[in-house]
Amino acid sequence: MELRHLEHFVAVAEQKHFTRAAEAMSISQSGLSASIRALERELRASLFVRNTRSVELTEAGRALLCEGRRTLAAAEAAKDAVAAVQGLLRGHLTVGLEQCLGVVDVPALLAKFRSAYPGVEIEVRQGGSTPMLDELASGRLDVAFVATAGDPVEGLDLRPLSRESMVLVCAPDHRLANARAVRLDDLAGESFVDFDPTWGARAISDRAFNAFGVAHPVTIEVNDVHTLLALVAHNLGVALVPERIAAKRGDHITVPLAPGSAADWQVSVAVPAGTAASLAADALIGMLPTTAVH
Repeated sequence: MELRHLEHFVAVAEQKHFTRAAEAMSISQSGLSASIRALERELRASLFVRNTRSVELTEAGRALLCEGRRTLAAAEAAKDAVAAVQGLLRGHLTVGLEQCLGVVDVPALLAKFRSAYPGVEIEVRQGGSTPMLDELASGRLDVAFVATAGDPVEGLDLRPLSRESMVLVCAPDHRLANARAVRLDDLAGESFVDFDPTWGARAISDRAFNAFGVAHPVTIEVNDVHTLLALVAHNLGVALVPERIAAKRGDHITVPLAPGSAADWQVSVAVPAGTAASLAADALIGMLPTTAVH
């Protein structure tokens, strides 16, 4: 099986379109189609269901996609290993990042990395921590800065950078604004402003309310910290957020949670476990302050 055939297959699977995949791979569409046909002949299986608008993976295609990504990642790692022996670092580094983590100045870190290793192409993808961890496990990311409750994730190595408590934020005239601390059952009947379900803070909140058997109706869902705090300040709902987010400027009130109400919010740098991490990812992590990675 040729690596270029796998590369073409993964491109079509991700783009779900032959023309877009051909453009992304800088290859003619006829050449791409021939490559896919050659792979299908070798595997004696159809990999795509084709129609006039898009293509979808068959069951065989879905099985190949995960292993194909791993194979391509391993091939890149092998090239990097040879380059490292020669005193070089080359290749590609794909970094995942949930926004507003605030623990590490990631742009400054990437600038430092690029200065040290100009031969490495850097790609950054921003999104929620849940899909970031999935992409890391599947080989689509090399390293990710994520927020979780700190639970182990199979196949991944999460190296903590910081840990802090969740707190309640509410409007100044909210009934709980002057409370010394609140329990989750104190929030029964409230409406909530919260982040997308893929964000680490949202996952912690959902799990906490579920564990206490308290409803957590999210009536306003946002992907921006400042918007969330502004909505809360106007009494359009309350929210549970990490202390770091609650400390941002705004007209909201911060109230501590009673001990044991919710898991801590842990920011980690995550890589594949064992020897699967790329040399570029290891080099990037090595540039973090020594006090940051526990």
